[in-house]
Amino acid sequence: MIVSIILFVIGLTLLIKGADLFVEGGGGLAARYGVSTTTIGFTVIAFGTSLPEFVVSVNAIATGNADIGLGNVVGSNIANIGLVLALCALLKPAVVGERRGQAPLRHETLLMLGATAVFIALSFRGVLDLFSGIVSLVVFAFILNSMWKSGRTEDEPIVSHGKRDYLETIGGLIAVIIGSQLVLEGAVNIAAIFGIPTYIIGLSMVAVGTSLPELVTSVVAILKGSGGISVGNILGSNIFNLLFVMGCGTLIRPVPIPDAVNLAIMGVFSLAVIPLIWGHGRFIKGWSALMLIGYAAYIGMLII
Repeated sequence: MIVSIILFVIGLTLLIKGADLFVEGGGGLAARYGVSTTTIGFTVIAFGTSLPEFVVSVNAIATGNADIGLGNVVGSNIANIGLVLALCALLKPAVVGERRGQAPLRHETLLMLGATAVFIALSFRGVLDLFSGIVSLVVFAFILNSMWKSGRTEDEPIVSHGKRDYLETIGGLIAVIIGSQLVLEGAVNIAAIFGIPTYIIGLSMVAVGTSLPELVTSVVAILKGSGGISVGNILGSNIFNLLFVMGCGTLIRPVPIPDAVNLAIMGVFSLAVIPLIWGHGRFIKGWSALMLIGYAAYIGMLII
């Protein structure tokens, strides 16, 4: 058991650091070749922040551990809202309620809700198959186009660091791939030792672990006074996870839906974003605190 836990922790460390290097190096390369910050934000950075979920879930599905892959995506989306977004709003309500930042966040909230509705509707069939994958990727392309037209750009300029960008991009990608395999092996072993269903491990341990990049990045950005973009990226990450990650995964092999309970919980947490984005002041703090309590209760329910 100790070896499995060590593998899991080492894998998470590689995932988090690898994703960070990939984002920094990939952004630098894009800047070096004259790609706009908007393009970087919607491609390199959006993909980089969800890279752990993508590699872990697709790897899990490809190796016959579809429960962990699905649980990771659903659990990560719940964690992104109930933990990461709620904590950001609690620390600085103005990030989600600030008048100048409401328009793009409201737009992305509606797109995120749309993506969630599509995913849940496809899940009603009892399995996510090739048809579901194609539909998900088509909808993702439409949403990406809509986000592009909304014109949201990054706060901070992205600069090139010369040859270091190549090393960081390649090294980061390798670290994420190795880390995902270690996380997957550790999670499967831990589940077997304690007799816990792999789907539950995916919803809890793996999901929280792969959401750590969003958590750390968002909290640090907020403490530095530039968290608006991070909040938008959290919403974008949920869209990416549901439609692109699972869309690619189901192209490899079908993914059965174990139950509808956790999908319903994900839907409830997704709807809970609406009062945050449209609320003001003390209400945002109170609502975000309630969301954090709800997320803690959810994790407690999974463990018990």
